[in-house]
Amino acid sequence: MQRGSSSVSWITILVIPIRIAALISLVQSELPTESFFTLFIEEQEEHKYVLPTYKVNGLWMREWWVQVGLLAVPLLAAYLHIPPPQLSPALHSWKSSGKFFTYKGLRIFYQDSVGVVGSPEIVVLLHGFPTSSYDWYKIWEGLTLRFHRVIALDFLGFGFSDKPRPHHYSIFEQASIVEALLRHLGLQSRRINLLSHDYGDTVAQELLYRFKQNRSGRLTIKSLCLSNGGIFPETHRPLLLQKLLKDGGMLSPILTRLMNFFVFSRGLTPVFGPYTRPSESELWDMWAGIRNNDGNLVIDSLLQYINQRKKFRRRWVGALASVSIPIHFIYGPLDPVNPYPEFLELYRKTLPRSTVSILDDHISHYPQLEDPMGFLNAYMGFINSF
Repeated sequence: MQRGSSSVSWITILVIPIRIAALISLVQSELPTESFFTLFIEEQEEHKYVLPTYKVNGLWMREWWVQVGLLAVPLLAAYLHIPPPQLSPALHSWKSSGKFFTYKGLRIFYQDSVGVVGSPEIVVLLHGFPTSSYDWYKIWEGLTLRFHRVIALDFLGFGFSDKPRPHHYSIFEQASIVEALLRHLGLQSRRINLLSHDYGDTVAQELLYRFKQNRSGRLTIKSLCLSNGGIFPETHRPLLLQKLLKDGGMLSPILTRLMNFFVFSRGLTPVFGPYTRPSESELWDMWAGIRNNDGNLVIDSLLQYINQRKKFRRRWVGALASVSIPIHFIYGPLDPVNPYPEFLELYRKTLPRSTVSILDDHISHYPQLEDPMGFLNAYMGFINSF
């Protein structure tokens, strides 16, 4: 299958049963069908994909929506079961170089690279929504020059990890998966540097809360670096599509089924800066990760993390404010999801002991992808400061 095949517009497919429904009504009304075919051909030549209405013996076509619905169901079902796009060579290589471990019967994908020999330092990377551990590939090599172990995972429901449905996805479960991964690697007693982004920031906050409580079996966190995450619900501005999927009720499963590359790319591109937007091939890599294991069908369930942030704000913001470990924030200031200056002002007020790196004015929500060198330099400056 060609990589771009899943980008066929579902609107185009829905036009077909609309035409057929019109033909049925015309035939039932005994109007010569030649008039329909003339209209059909003319509209196809002009590429007018609009909702047609037809007048039959002086009356508008009645109950066409019933016929459209009946005819659209099998066609739409066939379209929505198109296989996911093929992996690019780079994404295939990323998957091939990774491994899987099992958490409560579910397969979790992770990367684990050995870097500097003799260094005791370990860094664990926590990715954002709706993408995957592949978000870190631009700074991966740079991290291996500083750390002995560089580890990243695809959270449950993301990337190459399993995406069960129905399933109650939660930040608590994702934090437990991180802990389980480090036990699997025999690193549960080691001091860990956490580097997180977006959704991963909230997972890091829960890990920090558990660390603060000194619970047995929890991570020992040496440092935490956050980046462009909505850690304060009051300054978080989710995208319209996120709001629709999060609170859509019975509409949400329909929207996830209708999501395709066109919808995804148009929705994600605005959170990048105007000069640092991903190429089409990069967007395809992101989309391929989402479509893997039918991940588009669990997006509405994953988005409940936004509601969880509100519900557990005191727990998670309190964890950041009360610990004594080094904390840093790398910020792309053009971020529409965590807008400047509201977010930064609240962050500095709430966490006065934390240091902050503000990247160039045109860097937005994905700083590690938009300005990998600036991001890496900011992180290394933080790590080398203690």
